[in-house]
Amino acid sequence: MNQFLYLTSWFVPFYSLLGAILTLPWGMGIIQRTGPRPAAYLNLLTTILAFIHSLFVFKDIWDKDPESLVITWFQAADFKLSFALELSPVSIGAIVLITGLSLLAQIYALGYMEKDWSLARFFALIGFFEAALTGLAISDSLFLSYALLEVLTLSTYLLVGFWYAQPLVVTAARDAFWTKRVGDLLLLMGVVALSNLAGSLDFSDLSEWAQTANLSPVTSTLLCLALIAGPAGKCAQFPLHLWLDEAMEGPNPASVMRNSLVVAGGAYILYKIQPLLALSPIALNALVVMGTVTAVGATLVSIAQIDIKRSLSHSTSAYMGLVFLAMGLQQGGVALMLLLTHAIAKALLFMSSGSIIYTTQSQDITEMGGLWSRMPATTTAFIVGSAGMVTLLPLGSFWAMLAWADGLVKISPWVIVVLILVNGLTALNLTRVFRLVFWGDPQPKTRRAPEVGWQMAFPMVSLTVLTLLLPLMLQQWYLLPGWESIDWYVLLSLLASTLLGVGIGSTIYLHKAWSRSRILAWRFFQDLLGYDFYIDRVYRVTIVSAVALLSKISAWCDRYLVDGLVNLVGFAAIFGGQTLKYSISGQSQGYMLTILVVISVLGFFISWSLGLLDKLPF
Repeated sequence: MNQFLYLTSWFVPFYSLLGAILTLPWGMGIIQRTGPRPAAYLNLLTTILAFIHSLFVFKDIWDKDPESLVITWFQAADFKLSFALELSPVSIGAIVLITGLSLLAQIYALGYMEKDWSLARFFALIGFFEAALTGLAISDSLFLSYALLEVLTLSTYLLVGFWYAQPLVVTAARDAFWTKRVGDLLLLMGVVALSNLAGSLDFSDLSEWAQTANLSPVTSTLLCLALIAGPAGKCAQFPLHLWLDEAMEGPNPASVMRNSLVVAGGAYILYKIQPLLALSPIALNALVVMGTVTAVGATLVSIAQIDIKRSLSHSTSAYMGLVFLAMGLQQGGVALMLLLTHAIAKALLFMSSGSIIYTTQSQDITEMGGLWSRMPATTTAFIVGSAGMVTLLPLGSFWAMLAWADGLVKISPWVIVVLILVNGLTALNLTRVFRLVFWGDPQPKTRRAPEVGWQMAFPMVSLTVLTLLLPLMLQQWYLLPGWESIDWYVLLSLLASTLLGVGIGSTIYLHKAWSRSRILAWRFFQDLLGYDFYIDRVYRVTIVSAVALLSKISAWCDRYLVDGLVNLVGFAAIFGGQTLKYSISGQSQGYMLTILVVISVLGFFISWSLGLLDKLPF
């Protein structure tokens, strides 16, 4: 039985795809009498099957070597197009994480969206979402991974724009789609170029090719930068980071998966192409710069947000920045560990924030307060999720950060400063949000706020327990460092940054009525961070204005030059025809004379242009 499940691991993505297809009759309105609930239950059932299947395989695959499964999709003559799948502890573990979090998010959605008339359409989109993610996890082909990233882009567009009757939602979906398309287009260029250079797009073949590849510095740099662009868009990295903030207009259950799993999908591609990135030191430096700027900048921006979902989404960009920084420093194992701990903690934080939004009907943290006694399960989930995000012993993120810091404390000591800064500011931001939402006096929207129902509470409690047990799981998988190898100075520095951030966040003066400070200097910095360093306005003045100007020039050329030339030819033909109709005599000798004269004139000009007349004796 276990061998059968192992050999059919490639079928796991088709469970959720099948669930999505089965929900289409309800999502398209073909079946209406039963309501949308059966569609949700069908999708839940297929997700449960996928989770159980992958869990049994993961239990037995831990000690096995990775295996590759090649599926030939099309073959003609010498052309062969195949998809390679990898069955390894990392890929199967990623599937377990994806299906498990997707299952909890779907149960959560049953409560969060119980009154939504298009519940079936939401679950169909979640099914496609999950199918693309699980396929990406086991993909061993860059071509297949690119195709699945495109499916994720489309799914993101549809889920962000789920409530399409709201203009702001439509704008957010459009911006998210086009921002990702920029990165995907550059990634496609890299995939096409790589297929010509390497002859294969399987990650295992690319790894072997990269060891002996002899490329010019310019070629390798452009190739690696193109490969980086796609993951940068998916992970909301600078300068393609603005979409994740706007994507918070979508339903919160989708935000749970987007901020925990989808952003990790782009980083997972980076992990798979590490040998290729080593071909270009400039590309590795670009990853380091991009990750550092995003990590520090997004953490600062999150502190000034008063929308609870946007505050957490900027934190997602910041932690993905740390992952990019790890990839740039060739620390792929640490990056995977950070992705695991961040996904679980961030999913828990978004579930707790969704519960707050559901009961208060508000996302503005300045309108909340005193929820700790009214929503104990949500409060506990937010506290545990926040502790799992920062370096608080003994939770998972602490060990991920410590393993990273231990490996780089002597090689790149400046990275420790970045980790400490991002960790401390994250602790400060989460403490600030906790004080405004759960602490203090109740506000009008929170005085009678009840705890959420079991459908939303069960996933939160499950993830709370999982976050607390994650260190034990890491220890069982032999991923925790031994006490004798720990650098105690680094450990104390990380703990001190967390305690300092919590201390400042607990003592800083927060007034709910002051959404903007009355002190001019503080207001300037608050607006600077609150509006994301005015990056969107910079884009509007530079890139958007340049594209608009080029569009106007192109439209003018098309209207007056291209259309004008075509209209001129048409007018000349009409004018010539109208003129010649008066010269019709009906005598054939006149027509022959006209043809002879025209041919003679044309022959004269052709001979003159070719220089044949210069050879004549006269």
